[in-house]
Amino acid sequence: MSDPVKDRPSRVKNRPSRAEKTRLTRRRIIAAAADLFLDQGYGATTLDQVAARAGVAVQTVYFHFGNKATLLKEALDVAAVGDDEPVALLDRPWLEELTAEPDPVRVIELWTNGSREIMGRVAPLLAVVRGTVGTDPDLAAQWGVNEGQRRVAFRALADLLADRAALRPGLTVEDAADLAFLITSAENYIVATGTLGWSPERWQSATVTLLVWELLGATAAQAPDKES
Repeated sequence: MSDPVKDRPSRVKNRPSRAEKTRLTRRRIIAAAADLFLDQGYGATTLDQVAARAGVAVQTVYFHFGNKATLLKEALDVAAVGDDEPVALLDRPWLEELTAEPDPVRVIELWTNGSREIMGRVAPLLAVVRGTVGTDPDLAAQWGVNEGQRRVAFRALADLLADRAALRPGLTVEDAADLAFLITSAENYIVATGTLGWSPERWQSATVTLLVWELLGATAAQAPDKES
């Protein structure tokens, strides 16, 4: 039989810290909010409903997030990177291979593979935001923030290609970033995988082909074959 006195330190040691409890609570709230935003829309979702689904008091939701717009921002941020670690997207490990890759076509392939994974998580929430920006000033502001962040990311891609002297003749870094931003937009992903019924892999293949052609001036044959 175990000694309860001896067992007590191990139980205490395995008990989550206050910081970890706070983080787990925030995770539950964000996940509950994201589910509700997708299930019934942003406007129809209340913080009381979020609290009920997360299993916390509504005061806890207010304490951590303050309002629904902030909660949506947090849900989008978590969806973009796949977790709630305080690490910026451009500092993520998946970009290390991309940064070290000398072949510009391969840089675009790696970038678009990462974009496909991100879009799969974030596009549904972005569709929620996009559908209501005309009636909600907070959401309109959030949409602008998200688009600004994406423009920064695509400037980083353009810089990588420029560092390899790979941009097609006459194409500036700024124009390359704008083209990449346009081609790899959330709207295009939503249309491709929703309206057209494409698989995410087919969207990725078509996007690589367009980026290679527009940014590098290379032939579409250098990009991977399309997948259905």
